[in-house]
Amino acid sequence: MGVNLRDAVKFNYGFQGALQGAGTPNQAGIGAFIPLHVGTNSVAFVDVLVNANFNDYGNYSSIINTDVSGTTFSTSTRLGYRWLNGNRSWMFGVNAGYDSRPMATGGDDTNVAITNPQTVFYQQVAAGVEAVSNTWNFNAYALVPVGTTEQQLNSVYDGGPLNTYGVDVGYSIAPDLRASISYYYQHGDLNEVDGSGVRGRLAYNLTDGLTVGANLSYDEAFEARVSADIKYRFGANGYGAPSIRKQQPVVMPVIQALSTTPANRDVRVHDTCGGFINCFFGGANSEPG
Repeated sequence: MGVNLRDAVKFNYGFQGALQGAGTPNQAGIGAFIPLHVGTNSVAFVDVLVNANFNDYGNYSSIINTDVSGTTFSTSTRLGYRWLNGNRSWMFGVNAGYDSRPMATGGDDTNVAITNPQTVFYQQVAAGVEAVSNTWNFNAYALVPVGTTEQQLNSVYDGGPLNTYGVDVGYSIAPDLRASISYYYQHGDLNEVDGSGVRGRLAYNLTDGLTVGANLSYDEAFEARVSADIKYRFGANGYGAPSIRKQQPVVMPVIQALSTTPANRDVRVHDTCGGFINCFFGGANSEPG
């Protein structure tokens, strides 16, 4: 347990990508973990991401009805503090930050005639707490939209970001394979998607620093959604510095957790019909306000 954290917790950067999920886009971008202060048993850090958001799959909206279309750039920032317990068997952490998401829209996948697709801007503040051992990890988080939260996407549909509150519980099946199950509660100003959901995830460390994941979620609004993601970080392998991996394999997950990217960073969006006439008559003659 005599690992010097200054040797293990380093600046790292790389890329990440994900396929669309429940309210989240197809995306790819770059990110960086920046230690601000590394102590004997703790680290203060900032983690930043910039992602390009792409079109939805054809006729399969990520936000329920309206297709996300065109390329926009979203950002995410987390400021955090992590520390180890006395015998370094657990890592605990807190983080908070801000996320932004411009969203361009196109057609829809409901065969409703729409006009005037808009590009809108959403933002949220976020907070999380985490605990990681050699076998288990726990993460509780809150995503809270701020600013203008209900905007007209086109002549028929309004869209808005979701308040999301969740708990993730993960277990290491093998040194390179981790499974997790999550519960989340979501609600929005448009009141069409309020309710609970569950998500399962498998993540595999292919090689030092390269992780792929598969996700399956279900809630009544988005129904079943399958997605996948990939992340690679230069300057950080899967379990800390190589010397640490050889000397102290039992502490690898805990040491690794000190410099991992915080999860749950997306601004989740949904849409719904913007009124009786729009919903039942297609809104072909109505214009966005």
